[in-house]
Amino acid sequence: MNANLYALLRAHFPESAEQPCLMIPDGRVVHYDELDAMSARIAHALAAAGAKRGDRVAVQVDKCWEALALYLACLRAGFVYLPLNTGYQSGELSYLFGDAEPAVIVCRPESAARIGPLRPEAVVLTLASGEGTLLGAASAEHANFDTIVSQPDDLAAILYTSGTTGRPKGAMLTHRNLGSNASTLVAYWGFTRGDVLLHALPIYHVHGLFVACHCALLAGARMLWLAKFDAGEVRTLLPRATAMMGVPTFYTRLLALDAFGASDCGSIRVFISGSAPLLPETFDEFRRRTGHTILERYGMTETGMNTSNPLDGERLAGTVGPALPGISVRVVDAEGNTAGAGVVGNVQVKGPNVFAGYWRMPEKTREEFTADGYFRTGDVGELLDNEYLRIVGRAKDLIITGGLNVYPKEIEERIDAMQGVVESAVIGVPDADFGEAVAAVVVAQPGHALTESAVIAALKSEIASFKVPKRVHFVAELPRNAMGKVQKNVLRERFAPPA
Repeated sequence: MNANLYALLRAHFPESAEQPCLMIPDGRVVHYDELDAMSARIAHALAAAGAKRGDRVAVQVDKCWEALALYLACLRAGFVYLPLNTGYQSGELSYLFGDAEPAVIVCRPESAARIGPLRPEAVVLTLASGEGTLLGAASAEHANFDTIVSQPDDLAAILYTSGTTGRPKGAMLTHRNLGSNASTLVAYWGFTRGDVLLHALPIYHVHGLFVACHCALLAGARMLWLAKFDAGEVRTLLPRATAMMGVPTFYTRLLALDAFGASDCGSIRVFISGSAPLLPETFDEFRRRTGHTILERYGMTETGMNTSNPLDGERLAGTVGPALPGISVRVVDAEGNTAGAGVVGNVQVKGPNVFAGYWRMPEKTREEFTADGYFRTGDVGELLDNEYLRIVGRAKDLIITGGLNVYPKEIEERIDAMQGVVESAVIGVPDADFGEAVAAVVVAQPGHALTESAVIAALKSEIASFKVPKRVHFVAELPRNAMGKVQKNVLRERFAPPA
């Protein structure tokens, strides 16, 4: 049996493959057979460019339907897909290319000149039409491609997740990891061929690329394919959809529209939220305004989805539901003993969804797994009497802003290297729109007139905009405990915006 994820998805395409798959607001409709043919052509083009089975294909492109076909092409050809945040700058890309060593890099046309020197060994192709482009090459290829026979543990993708040391780690996801999670979610959330999923998420991380796309493709459903989230546009399109997935920011921005309410949501059967904690007040206000109870779930780059509030059953604000079928979730104390109901501890998970380890980091991989095979998520939570999980914090110093992960160490190292800086601490503070906003607290050397605007401007040229602090505060010294550790909890309380 072929464990290739594309083979699984393709087997569930509608019998009449000319059925619509992607509906783009400009009026373009991409049918299932067209998506299949484009992925075949791109697979041939990548192979012609020199990509071989097991090679990494790094992709930093804007969201478009051809980008989805590119992902599917990599699956069916046995290449390892490496999606990259479109906000990453040269410093970030240089490290990732050096670590993953992609054979092919696919980028936006305007980025090719900048990206090429970062990885001279790779073939750089642009996701555009015309001579010398990926789509230009693909247009001359066959519309049929024999999907590679993959084993369950063959790599399908590598997604980088930054570490607290500032060194990103490549999470290795197998065809089994992705396929098992997709099958579980389609059944658990009740996706069928009649569904229309409103897709306004980016497709360079787990939520948009795997959770959303896999659910729709595996169900043979349709997607309303938006390049980005715009609250006004989404409100207009909701009556054409039956389901929507989003980060909490999507829901807060919809609620910010005075006219948004139940009349916009009559066709929707489920709203799903993830990638960051959904505030209970957002949960309650959305239900009051629309009559819909948001379904919140819990996952991460290394595991896909682990738990979910039920489709049929009680959805509890502030919780992420019980473990999904086939997945084990436990909470343990500092010694590794199972914590009782309602006792806060470290969250660990085990199941076919859990990744194969970190790319070229065997020691780090061993550290993150227990002797009996559970993955240490780094999250802190409690299991309630009804087995619903409540996440109460993060053991690792992570900020989640607008559903995107930001690790303070990476930003602190850049600030500390600036002239006139003694040291810095980067924290997350509550934000009504993004959930958390990045803020920096800086100690300046005497006599140096550092300004907030100067620090922000310097960072904007080096790192993705979502990592750049929204505010920079200056202090005489950072608060520390008896062990000399910076007390970020004190800083969060001091610099939290007024309620």
